Amino acid sequence: MTTMELRKADQTELQLIRMQQQVKEIAKESNKEVIGIEQVNDEEWVIVSKTSDHQTLQLMINHCGSPYRGKWDFALQAEYTADHALFIDDIKGEPCQGFGSICMAYLKETAWAENCTIRGNLVKRDWAHLDRLTHFYKKHSFSVEINEEKKHGRVNWTG
Repeated sequence: MTTMELRKADQTELQLIRMQQQVKEIAKESNKEVIGIEQVNDEEWVIVSKTSDHQTLQLMINHCGSPYRGKWDFALQAEYTADHALFIDDIKGEPCQGFGSICMAYLKETAWAENCTIRGNLVKRDWAHLDRLTHFYKKHSFSVEINEEKKHGRVNWTG
């Protein structure tokens, strides 16, 4: 093996050890449930967990490249509405790492299993990164309506 291949193997082994530790730590928390382990790219692994009380749903990502410190690295928060929808309240974390796509896949899986639609708003604070958000939602089969004048928009997924 080359030096680079050895380094990559060592990094993967370290991530697997951290993954095992993180799954144990997350599972100890009474309100969290580990629901998946995903590979972000060829070298990086993440743990997906959720909390849900049938009023709110939070999907969280913990990166296995760093130690678990009791907090998530990325989260998607949604609220169950009276008209049988999941309303996206917030997406928190660093963009362009693939974490949003992982969370969105789990959100859509939840919505499908519970026969819900998914909705959300684009608000004034989103305008600085509106192009990125529009691309993200369209990539995940959402319809996107934008009112430039009022700096407001809506996203909708019906499955």
